[in-house]
Amino acid sequence: MKLLDVKAVLDRDMNIQQADSDCVVLKELDDKGTRYAILSHRWGTEVGYEEMTGLMKMEGRNKGEVTQRDGYQKIIKSCEQAARDGYKWLWIDTCCIDKRSSSELSEAINSMYQWYRNAQVCYAYLHDVDESTFPTHRNNGKFGRSNGWPEWFVRGWTLQELIAPKEVVFFNKNWLPIGNKRRLAPTLQDITGVPFQVLRDGLAAKRLSVAQIMSWAAHRETTRVEDQTYSLLGLFGVNMPMLYGEGRKAFRRLQLEIIRESNDHSIFAWNPRVPRPGSVLAVSPNDFQDCQDIEKVELDEFADKLIEHIEKSKLEDPGNPVPSTNLRSCVRLRTPDNSAHSLSVMLESKCGCPSYLVATTSELY
Repeated sequence: MKLLDVKAVLDRDMNIQQADSDCVVLKELDDKGTRYAILSHRWGTEVGYEEMTGLMKMEGRNKGEVTQRDGYQKIIKSCEQAARDGYKWLWIDTCCIDKRSSSELSEAINSMYQWYRNAQVCYAYLHDVDESTFPTHRNNGKFGRSNGWPEWFVRGWTLQELIAPKEVVFFNKNWLPIGNKRRLAPTLQDITGVPFQVLRDGLAAKRLSVAQIMSWAAHRETTRVEDQTYSLLGLFGVNMPMLYGEGRKAFRRLQLEIIRESNDHSIFAWNPRVPRPGSVLAVSPNDFQDCQDIEKVELDEFADKLIEHIEKSKLEDPGNPVPSTNLRSCVRLRTPDNSAHSLSVMLESKCGCPSYLVATTSELY
């Protein structure tokens, strides 16, 4: 990965008129063997790779225009914070990827979750927060365009940037620290739907279903429709080539990759608000918006939970429906020497269309 040399960037900025035109501010380093900080932010008027590396070769007027951008000031403030925290290297997505190279862009997107996970600290910059404290209550008046919370929380890429790093420190508009991920975990869970155990200890801290992870991404926004998919690769541990221009087909490809890597059938548990015919695969993460409580269980655990549910429903006769519930169950458990033994459950959905779940008792013992 290409990392910003914090000292070189700050020295160049201090002597912007006299700095060496060949000053090197980016260096290729190994993310696993290097201590570095990383930035997470909402894009605005940014400074790209070409501008960052060729700044000193620009004419005065063009140079001045670049250094006055909010994106450039964001780079400088991030470098200053990294220097205060003792880090020599910093990664920022706007200027550390040469997007002219499709191979470099594809590598960066496929590696991004790992890069955030391996960073010592992630600086989450909330450009629309003026207060010196983290917002703990929804404010539709101030954040009306982003569901009552800072805009950072509705962007697609920031989901992995919240989950992957070991440490996330939040900064307000003036670069004052206003909290960290571990301390704010209960509030962040309310905002994002991501369980606080995952926020504190990562994806391995809780047994998660595919549908549950998808639900966290529902209604998050990206500038390019494909990025709604590409921003999820690391969360599912899969890799895909980037095909900008494919539109919603990207999400179909992601689901097929997940199916190849996992036997988690919750990927089929999506339920759009407006029913539609077609593929068994979802169209976008929005189809999983109501799947936050779908848990992944093993077969023996499934049997225990099902039996517990049946007992609670007080089924007296397999042929009679149970009042006040939409689950009608038929249980057939024959002797172990009978090859036909099975347990079958008929589930009735809200629309009245029955579906069946069948498992052999040998799988449930």
